[in-house]
Amino acid sequence: MIETKNLILDKAKFSDWKEMYENVWSRPESARYMAWQVTTTQEDAKLRIMRTIEFQNNHDVYTVYEKKSGKAIGFAGVEKIKPFVYQETGICLGPDYVGKGFGIQILEALIQYCKQEFDAKKFFYSTRKENEASNRLAKKFGFTLVSSEKKIDNRNGQVYELLKYSLDYSFPSMR
Repeated sequence: MIETKNLILDKAKFSDWKEMYENVWSRPESARYMAWQVTTTQEDAKLRIMRTIEFQNNHDVYTVYEKKSGKAIGFAGVEKIKPFVYQETGICLGPDYVGKGFGIQILEALIQYCKQEFDAKKFFYSTRKENEASNRLAKKFGFTLVSSEKKIDNRNGQVYELLKYSLDYSFPSMR
């Protein structure tokens, strides 16, 4: 479990299926810059939460809960690239929870988690070029743009540009 001022990042439970469906998975706005398909039925959401639980059991990936309401409102995670080097694996919030500073809290918590738990020396953050909010977030934390790569969205065949940012933990301040 990872805790911020307003959020808890924890492993999913089956009972989260409905909130994840309503707040995130059924919302095209949430999937816009991600690599997953919108979930269109409650039955599919129940199957998806089971896959999510299984995946989260073996990975540093979490469901994001709003402390105030206790609702499941998104997901986030990290993975090891090589010794002392980690990257986020996606940060996603339901559209009703965007613009509240939660992305800042999540990214800061993931960076700190990797530093404290794994003695990370470097952290990578990736986002699509057109995702202005995500790019602002990278800049706010002092990330440096290290690469740009053309990719194809498997959902629709559209080309997009993936920007990869790096943060060296030796910098004294992350914000």
